[in-house]
Amino acid sequence: MSDVATAVASDLSGPSILPSVNAILNATSALLLVAGYLAVRRRWLGLHKACMVTALEVSAAFLASYLYYHVVVRQGESTVFQGPPLVRGLYLAILLSHIVLAITVLPLALLTAFLGLQDHRSSHVKVARWTLPLWLYVSVTGVVVYWMLYHLYPAYPG
Repeated sequence: MSDVATAVASDLSGPSILPSVNAILNATSALLLVAGYLAVRRRWLGLHKACMVTALEVSAAFLASYLYYHVVVRQGESTVFQGPPLVRGLYLAILLSHIVLAITVLPLALLTAFLGLQDHRSSHVKVARWTLPLWLYVSVTGVVVYWMLYHLYPAYPG
């Protein structure tokens, strides 16, 4: 690791701003998805395209930031949920569904965007009917996981 990367990683170890940034990116993606859906329902296709492409870009920025935080800053060390066992079970159920669906949404979102950008509307709509609710769920549960982990039962003091 370079000296700059080491300095950045040491500044971000412990409590970090990146989980908050990631939650903001997830929330932004969710808002863009809803705006894109509302736009297409009103037949505002230019706005729909802009919202959905931006949601894809914001989600890509989230993924890059998330991976940087967990690989470089946390160096693979997991964050342990600090809540009581009953809430921990709920947290883990939400987290597991979030992870499984996030893995599913990545290729679906790319396929949906490809079909839309290639103007294969009928195929785009068929795939988007599955992609949108799953992607929205992943974006919203990303914020919920963040809130539970860092605010409801903070893993770090302060």
